[in-house]
Amino acid sequence: MRQLFFVLVSCLFAVSVPSLVEAQETRMSPELLWKLGRLGNPTALNNDWATYTVRRYELAENSGTSTLFLHSLTNDEVKPLLSDWKSIGDVQVASFGEKDPMIYFLGIPPKKETGTEDTKEGDSADDSGADFDSSPQLYRCDLTGKVTRISSIEDGIANLKVSPTAKHVAFTRDIKLDAEVTELYEDLPKADARIIDKLMYRHWNAWHDYKYSHLHVAALNEDGTLGPLHDLMEGMKVDCPVPPFGGSEQFAWAPTGDEICYTAKIVENWAQSTDSDLYVVRLNADGSQKGETSCITEGQDGYDNNPFYSPDGTYLGYNSMKRPGFEADRNRVMIFDRNAKTTRDLTAGLDQNANHPHWAKDSKSVVFMSEYRGSNQLFTIGLTENKATQITKGDFNWDIVAELNNARMLVTKTSMLRPAELYILNTKDKSDTQVTTINNSIYKNLELPTVKERWVEASDGKKIQCWVIYPPGFDKNKKYPLLTYCQGGPQGQIGQWFSYRWNFNLMASHGDYVIIAPNRRGLPGFGREWNDQISGDWGGQAMQDLLAATDAMLKEPYIDKDRVGAIGASFGGYTVYWMMGNHEDRFATMIAHCGVFNLESMYGSTEELFFVDWDLGGPYWKSPEVQDKYTQFSPHRFVKNWETPLLVIHGEKDFRVPITQGMEAFTAAQTQGVDSRFLYFPEEGHWVMSPQNGVLWHRVFFDWLGRELK
Repeated sequence: MRQLFFVLVSCLFAVSVPSLVEAQETRMSPELLWKLGRLGNPTALNNDWATYTVRRYELAENSGTSTLFLHSLTNDEVKPLLSDWKSIGDVQVASFGEKDPMIYFLGIPPKKETGTEDTKEGDSADDSGADFDSSPQLYRCDLTGKVTRISSIEDGIANLKVSPTAKHVAFTRDIKLDAEVTELYEDLPKADARIIDKLMYRHWNAWHDYKYSHLHVAALNEDGTLGPLHDLMEGMKVDCPVPPFGGSEQFAWAPTGDEICYTAKIVENWAQSTDSDLYVVRLNADGSQKGETSCITEGQDGYDNNPFYSPDGTYLGYNSMKRPGFEADRNRVMIFDRNAKTTRDLTAGLDQNANHPHWAKDSKSVVFMSEYRGSNQLFTIGLTENKATQITKGDFNWDIVAELNNARMLVTKTSMLRPAELYILNTKDKSDTQVTTINNSIYKNLELPTVKERWVEASDGKKIQCWVIYPPGFDKNKKYPLLTYCQGGPQGQIGQWFSYRWNFNLMASHGDYVIIAPNRRGLPGFGREWNDQISGDWGGQAMQDLLAATDAMLKEPYIDKDRVGAIGASFGGYTVYWMMGNHEDRFATMIAHCGVFNLESMYGSTEELFFVDWDLGGPYWKSPEVQDKYTQFSPHRFVKNWETPLLVIHGEKDFRVPITQGMEAFTAAQTQGVDSRFLYFPEEGHWVMSPQNGVLWHRVFFDWLGRELK
């Protein structure tokens, strides 16, 4: 092993930098935003080396490619192992005994593979003619960059996890269990219809495809071949991971490699329940199931997910939310003692979330990430303690990748102004050392905005934490337009995230805007009371918080009171529509992306009803009291007051906030004679994902602001 690393070090070379034209740009632009490399799949190979991917996009091609890097943690040496793959994901490292480690991943290779060996003879299609280069397959790569394709599974696989013993792999695969219309009526092969008998027939951005994601296990042979696939959920019309956002974090291997725990939501009323549970399966040597599946979260009716075994195998930790139906409840860390069969809340008494938990190597403590006063910080808590200790600092979003030796952690660090990079964190003195410099060549010539924290008094006397972003070269003696950013969620902290849509660096740089981003009522990081106050009060105190923050900025001499806009998406879009009828002439223009306009029609056309049931109290017909909330807080009730110019943005494939919400708002504006525009994306959902659509989004966004806030 040591000899192999010596060979690698001798041939390492620097990563190629973007072109001179890119590096010479001095302000962030929509086009430059899509030239930034995006860090992904960070993994610790050992205490001295790490792997990660960088994804880059070609605007002209409207697509991107990924490159896998091997990076020293002791110096700046870096080597690309695989270049320009269509996709690389779920990267992890494993080895058989004392043999050199292998990097396993799911990927789609370049159009023409070079230096790739297939475990099947011939090309990369099986006898059926299926093209395996167009769907994610399992690959492994040694530390010289030699690649072997391991799987040849039709339609591909997802969510890979190699067992700690490297003797098995687990992954998910879509299994068709429901019949389509043309299968029910074979004499009508050209019929184009759906027969729908229950809710969740579509979800976020996709219609139900008659398939279910099932967890599979297969033996991983030393020669790089797979044994037979074993479906651990055979016949079950249930998904693992739980859609829409679950990934490989929703199942985990026991350290011995003979047990696996997975998350599933097995309920009758899927659309109205958050009751997911954890299921434990024992395995035979070939990866098949041994004995019965057992549920370790019986009787816990909220979200239970994200299992993680302690390194010594004694405990099984997992995340849990206590209150059924509340998707934004406090995220706890529960500890299940595998021997005693008992469960306890490790984070009992903490008034904060415990996200992305990791065991320490000695199995005596857990590290987790938590929202804290407008940032994401790392905390540690011991098994015998009842208090969490903060181990990071500063206005950044931190997250843990792996624990290293000598009180070091491999972490990611992000800010509003720069996307994530890898760092080594010293947990004793809280210092950090940057590992990757993915975008340094672009940033070295950029003029950057300034981000400052500001606390504003709310209408009820409480204090609102806000982020104020000032444009590059800010001069307090000049007048600047102001943008009030309205956060979505509704429970999603304005932390130090780097968004490729609502990018504060770009907003401040592109139009010399000052931005106020308030962590209004209903956002985590400020205690449960603050977080929970949004539920049942959508148009209440949260709206007053945003107006109070805006009013505080309007008192500043450098803000032009005639050039103020309100912008937001999702619940932030709802906020904009609500403000349209209630802002009392504070704003000169507004922009709503995928916003909720009509609460009643929203209830009848959205999919996850547990969300609106909790936040609005149930369907509008439930009781006169609930109907009063819909009437009081639905933006469409205030259209008679609409006068402010409005840009509506919405995607056809947004099924959480259906396209009709945007259409209704645009129709209301047009019939009221309000200056308005509708930017419609037929192939986008709740987010705008493709590069050219992303640039178009920003061009229309800034064109509208430039026109209305001259």
